[in-house]
Amino acid sequence: MDATEARRRHRQLADELHRHSHLYHVLDRPEISDAEYDRMFRELLALEKEWPELATPDSPSRRVGAPPLASFRQVRHAEPMLSLENALDEEEFIEFDARVRRALGSDEPVTYLCEMKLDGVAVELTYQDGVLAVGSTRGDGTVGEEITDNLRTIGSVPLRLNRPCPELVDVRGEVYIELEDFRRFNRRREEEGEAAFANPRNAAAGSLRQLDPRQTAKRPLRIFCYGVGRLVGEEIASQQQLLERFRQWGLRTNVAGTRLARGADEVIACYRELLEQREQLPFEIDGMVVKVNDRALQRQLGAKSRTPRWAIAMKFPPRQATTTVEEIRVQVGRTGALTPVAVLKPVEVSGVTVSRASLHNWDEIARLDIRVGDTVVVERAGDVIPDVVKVLTDRRTGSERLVDPPDSCPACGSPVARLQDEVVPRCQGLACPARLKEAIRHFASRQAMDIDGLGERTIDQLLNKGLVASVADLYRLTRDDLLPLERMGEKSADKLLRAIDISRKRPLDRFLFALGIRHVGSHLARLLARHFPTLEALAAAAEETLLAIHEIGPRVTESLRAFFASPRNREILEQLRQLGVEPQPVEEVAADAGPLAGKIYVFTGSLEKLKRREAQQMVERLGGKAAGSVSRRTDTVVAGQDAGSKLEKALQLGIEIISEAEFLQRIEELE
Repeated sequence: MDATEARRRHRQLADELHRHSHLYHVLDRPEISDAEYDRMFRELLALEKEWPELATPDSPSRRVGAPPLASFRQVRHAEPMLSLENALDEEEFIEFDARVRRALGSDEPVTYLCEMKLDGVAVELTYQDGVLAVGSTRGDGTVGEEITDNLRTIGSVPLRLNRPCPELVDVRGEVYIELEDFRRFNRRREEEGEAAFANPRNAAAGSLRQLDPRQTAKRPLRIFCYGVGRLVGEEIASQQQLLERFRQWGLRTNVAGTRLARGADEVIACYRELLEQREQLPFEIDGMVVKVNDRALQRQLGAKSRTPRWAIAMKFPPRQATTTVEEIRVQVGRTGALTPVAVLKPVEVSGVTVSRASLHNWDEIARLDIRVGDTVVVERAGDVIPDVVKVLTDRRTGSERLVDPPDSCPACGSPVARLQDEVVPRCQGLACPARLKEAIRHFASRQAMDIDGLGERTIDQLLNKGLVASVADLYRLTRDDLLPLERMGEKSADKLLRAIDISRKRPLDRFLFALGIRHVGSHLARLLARHFPTLEALAAAAEETLLAIHEIGPRVTESLRAFFASPRNREILEQLRQLGVEPQPVEEVAADAGPLAGKIYVFTGSLEKLKRREAQQMVERLGGKAAGSVSRRTDTVVAGQDAGSKLEKALQLGIEIISEAEFLQRIEELE
């Protein structure tokens, strides 16, 4: 390759790397795998090594991450947040170790600290006199995005450090989402009609970039702290000691994922052991970070333009494979959400045979332009169902076929509706067998009809024996139906039948919640029950009547109208009426009555004796209002354990703050 060809290839690589960096760091919408990005980056570095004049100031080799979003105030890091050099195999780490020993002028084995490399979002937390002052993203390594309020919503980010602590410290950490939390979070998004995130890292990044901290607070974010920038008023000798200090100050560290290793052989042994553990971890990691443990040696080794000379990331092999799409099936969730799933020709990905991949929704199918018969690249993240990350369109033969969204439910044939602003179409049938089990479990739950004794095992048996085809059938059950069930004696059967009978007279708000109407949770169910004394009145309510109610918007209105418009739903409601299910009017406390009339309460932190909703209902029963956020109109904040930003705001505004015990005593006196 001559200089002209090298310059052309360098520019091509630089443009591609800039584009993919923007997609990954700013838009949270990567188009290629980490392994492919690393391959291009290494090719660019090789070109710059052979032709140094190509390493211009705007080269990707001179940057870390991507520029901050214009939506956020910019924060300049006192010390750059550098990236890490990558070792893609064990030989490359051995070369790194040799460079370290040469730079130190020693043949003695170096002691390293090995840490899990979490696949999350790097942040910096600046504490002044022990108090969190500023939180920011890494950004381009020099300038980041100021996201202090969002970081304050994360329970594992302390607002104050335990003393004694440094006068000033810039703590570096990784914000992430655990796999089980990610699965629940994505299911909830899909049920709400929103697009699912492709992986936990994208979900974490999107959560931190919310302009409204209240939205960030709803996300299951966690943090592990692993490093420092500035450190004033504290002398720390090693990386291991730094993590010990973090724990003393109240910062969260990954103790279980950290190991000391003396020399390259021990490091490689740690790497192999961690690689074997990878699939059992509750969070995503994509490698192991190896750091010279002695901080004095770290300073001696120094840094290059974008990476420290004393640390390296030993990357894991990519969890990707190429296969073909044999079919696209539709799965039906509890709320009727129809989710497309790709059925794949079985392929091994990271030691596991994969035969399905999530497609999330039809907008994602359109974005990928995926068809039955396509050759695709699938990527596996932990034990989360794999994703299709790329369609290899150049391998198409012309026999591939598109799959359109269904007009009717594949499980029950009911109409399918896609409500306004939702990306997920939904089955409108209340008795759809694919969603029946979860619908019955929700119907019988404590906040709904509270049918004690109707657990998951019993529900499974009722469905398998054909005794229940809708929630109405629960009220047709007899002693003779129940006694043949496993672990169902006479006492248990009688107890369950009594609980079913008692549930016939539940308040209307609990009955509405039990029906599982989209967007109607327990709070809105109570609000609707206060405005409409009977189910018939609510079903007949005009659109403008519903929209006139505070907190009832177009999405809830559309969902209610779609539910009551379904002939099958109306049939089941009529069956419930004939079987003696008579929801009772909700007793409402007049706005000017009750000892807490006009008072606004906010609950924050973990309550020991009460569930949050139970506490809110106590306030409402006495004429007060339970709000979700603190404002100047708030009268009282009830603070439980690990209270966060709401407590801080209450202190700033001078609002009354009481404990859970004080709240219970007050309620007892008022009642």
